[in-house]
Amino acid sequence: MYYINKGEKMKIVVDAFGGDNAPLEIVEGVKLALNKNKDLEIILCGKEDVLRKMIEGYEKRIEIVDADEIIRNEDHPTLAIRQKKNSSLVRAYDILKEREDVVGLVSAGSTGAVLAGAIMKIGRIRGISRPALAPILPTKKDSDVIIIDSGANVDCKPINLLHFALMGSAYYSIVYNKEKPRVALLNNGAEEGKGCELTKESYELLKKAPINFIGNKEGGDFMSGEVDVMVADGFAGNALLKGTEGAVMAVMSLLKHSIKAHFLSKIGYLFMKKTFKDLRGRIDILNKHGGSPLLGCKKLVVKNHGSCKRNNICSSIEQTMVLNENHLISKIEEALGKLNIEGEETNQD
Repeated sequence: MYYINKGEKMKIVVDAFGGDNAPLEIVEGVKLALNKNKDLEIILCGKEDVLRKMIEGYEKRIEIVDADEIIRNEDHPTLAIRQKKNSSLVRAYDILKEREDVVGLVSAGSTGAVLAGAIMKIGRIRGISRPALAPILPTKKDSDVIIIDSGANVDCKPINLLHFALMGSAYYSIVYNKEKPRVALLNNGAEEGKGCELTKESYELLKKAPINFIGNKEGGDFMSGEVDVMVADGFAGNALLKGTEGAVMAVMSLLKHSIKAHFLSKIGYLFMKKTFKDLRGRIDILNKHGGSPLLGCKKLVVKNHGSCKRNNICSSIEQTMVLNENHLISKIEEALGKLNIEGEETNQD
């Protein structure tokens, strides 16, 4: 999926104590990324006495910044960013903000805290009303789809969805080298004029936007392979994402149970073992594509699932490298510039 230009030095900061499997899986993921990319350097934020023992052999390429506090899921996001100044996540954001040589941040920590930290510490790209999360999922064809927003913004205005569409289109074009990704609006019907006031007004904005807008699509079209970027408010987008993930897990569990329940099914499984392995690889989107970038910030921020492991951390680091090399932030700014030319108001919140 990712092509990384070898020879360009790059430095990324990683929240070593964010996530359910921190710090072991985080550090091991960092090592995997370093082994694959000789021009990469990492800054790890977390408890130095613990991390120092884990990076033996990588001391020249890993810098450790001591941070003895941890932001947990039960902490209030905004208060945690303000009060836990020596937490691994806040120190990572401080480094991302202050050091020009650091291109991005990777964290599997509290989603709320990652979002709050990005807004409070890094800030939005000028003209972007709200940052948004954009995870990748597979489709039934040989393609993937992103959904934006998937939970960062529960209550949205039409201008927010317009900005989501611009950012999602720019992101997809980089990841898949596709000049005009197909952008759709999540709705309860495909016809123009369907939906609530938010989707109706958003539809009119998206029609005039400098993107390849293909109209409304229902939730059932999400993984059809006919959509590249599905635009939604964070409430609907998160419901679609979690519902899809749950359905896939349920089907796989039922399939596994059915195979074990019948002798002939077990025999058949032996002949289809490679097919099931290929299927598992296709839907293993976490390890395959990394995390969800928080699009719209002045610097790159990638949020991993809290339960992610080393392969996902490695993919997220490489994901950050690719987005930096392909100037994602500049491309979003360029898209906003086209809106300004057309007279659209881009600074509404």
